[in-house]
Amino acid sequence: MSDSIPVTRDLLRSMPLPHPGDGADKDGRGRVLVIGGSVEVPGAVLLAGTAALRAGAGKLQMATCRSVAPHLGLAVPEALVLGLGETAEGGIAPDCVEMLCGRAVRCTAVLIGPGMMDKRAVADLTGALIAELDGEGGPVLVIDAEALMGLEDANAALCRRGGRTIITPHAGEMAGLSGISREEVEADPPAAARRVADRHKVIVVLKGACTHIATPGGRMWSYDGGNVGLATSGSGDTLAGVIAGLAARGADPAQAAIWGVHLHGEAGNRLARRGPLGFLARELLAQVPEIMAELSA
Repeated sequence: MSDSIPVTRDLLRSMPLPHPGDGADKDGRGRVLVIGGSVEVPGAVLLAGTAALRAGAGKLQMATCRSVAPHLGLAVPEALVLGLGETAEGGIAPDCVEMLCGRAVRCTAVLIGPGMMDKRAVADLTGALIAELDGEGGPVLVIDAEALMGLEDANAALCRRGGRTIITPHAGEMAGLSGISREEVEADPPAAARRVADRHKVIVVLKGACTHIATPGGRMWSYDGGNVGLATSGSGDTLAGVIAGLAARGADPAQAAIWGVHLHGEAGNRLARRGPLGFLARELLAQVPEIMAELSA
């Protein structure tokens, strides 16, 4: 659409990321909590959490199913790992919300959704977390993947968060949020993103070959610089983690979304120089600090 601002290197340089002073400690760089994973998909939390650190967050906490938590702790030694009760289906049990909220309020950003599989438990946990993080204060909340399906019931609390929530749906998930078909979303993605941003008062990152970013106030950005190699397992987890990491270190929610989309896409472009297909989502992570440094120079 004509009023959508292209996400370019010049745009990012006009909205520089907050940078910690030379004497800042890890708390000064922000704390991020990643909630997700399941017995079937434990690695999504690893990707998202590591992405948050690569984006510059200072401290990482990851909350996942108790049976896989020790393995995650060994795989990501930089993180504090919380083992949570499990449902019979191998997901995170929603009765852990009080403990998670106690952790969340001490963080600057919280990401929920990567790798979560038990639909009913995810909806209950997401709704309870949003309700506990009600109001304009508190951490930036990033909602991804299966956790997106619980938003309708939490609409009032989302609206009270004052735009401090970022959601990262693909077209299929956006169709579920919008009450329209996937084909209708794909016919006019900016319109779909705007409607959901306005209804829920959230920042929308509608992923696709061209990714659209919409705010509740009607502002819109678009990024079409990625490549087909990014359409791979785990890619969305890395994007959500980068966005959460940027928010944790103090970026405004819309700024975190814009920068995150660009960093993710450009990381894919660098890996695609070896060949357009076959690079892995985990390989995107190491590209992020260098791209940030170039854009911040």
